[in-house]
Amino acid sequence: MKTTMHTFFKLFGAAVAVLGIAASCVTMDDDLSLPGGPSQQKINFDVLVTRDGKVVTKSGQGMTKTKSGGGGYDEGDQQATLDPDIPFGLIAVDPEHHELVIDNARVYQDAAGNFSGNFDNYLWASAQKINLSAYYPHVGKVTYGDDLSNYSIPYSVVETEAGPLVSKTVQRAIDQLNMVPLVFQHITNDIGYKICDVTPDKQLQGLIHLRKLTATNVASAGVFINEMEGGGGTWQRQGYYRKVIVFEGDAKVGVGSENEKFVGYDELVDRMMQSHRYYSIPDEIEIGKQCVEVIYDVEGFEIGGFRYEPLYNQVAKYMLYGLLPNNEFVYGKQYTFHLGLDLSTVYQEITFAASVGDWETHIYENNDDF
Repeated sequence: MKTTMHTFFKLFGAAVAVLGIAASCVTMDDDLSLPGGPSQQKINFDVLVTRDGKVVTKSGQGMTKTKSGGGGYDEGDQQATLDPDIPFGLIAVDPEHHELVIDNARVYQDAAGNFSGNFDNYLWASAQKINLSAYYPHVGKVTYGDDLSNYSIPYSVVETEAGPLVSKTVQRAIDQLNMVPLVFQHITNDIGYKICDVTPDKQLQGLIHLRKLTATNVASAGVFINEMEGGGGTWQRQGYYRKVIVFEGDAKVGVGSENEKFVGYDELVDRMMQSHRYYSIPDEIEIGKQCVEVIYDVEGFEIGGFRYEPLYNQVAKYMLYGLLPNNEFVYGKQYTFHLGLDLSTVYQEITFAASVGDWETHIYENNDDF
């Protein structure tokens, strides 16, 4: 599924849509019921997937993980692939009459890499315009708004590890359905970590071994309400939060930001595509709620003729509150949190002191300064 194109990663449907809906196949009559039952028409899709809906023009390739575990990451890439074994769902609405034309149809990729589907067209007028939207991966139940201006997709990380995608709405006349361009974008967050030793005392540097890294209170279930007009969407979280064990192993932590590495499943790695990243539903960050817990060991060492024994299962917690603009995750974005472990807080005394002086109150005429 890889391509060598330099501008962006693209999957093409059939180059020539010989089975497109022709104007001669239907009439302009309001009642288009045809004797003998419905006719089938094939629609092909030109599919582009990006991380946040923006076409990437930089050189290089990158893919997000699929349900089957394939793919990987490169820093700066905002591209993705659809798993050919998992269908995406297609929805089409007649905006003028507020009628559902295509209801949650499954669309697969064929062996040649083309996306296409067959749909009944015997009630469609050739000049009738419809709004098409799609989402990935397919789910069994989609709920529509009263005026069909939006639809809701349930998502839970239990059902699939693949980060869900939605497409921007495309409007087409029925006789222009020979090839429909769909631009999918991510609607969850992609989260990962980098770590290094920031201990300022050189005698204490290079002694830390990462043993476990856990993300707590990760939002993992919700309903995404996708707008059929305007291309917007909102998440309604369903209160399912989980812990994600990002790392578990024994890895020596590099000293300084120049030796910072990505956190993998059981080792520290140089490239993002090798790291352990996970999807979450966009969430509000609250005081004391979301945090990253790091468990680490410290090698034994000697300073000034005194021997310090090794330390095991030391715990450090990093709160997420205050790290992101407006204390919220924005869907379709990729977040990498940088963790710095400092042994100074373990081995050096913490002094706590207070100074006492006269309490003097100043009152100013403008009351702006005290």
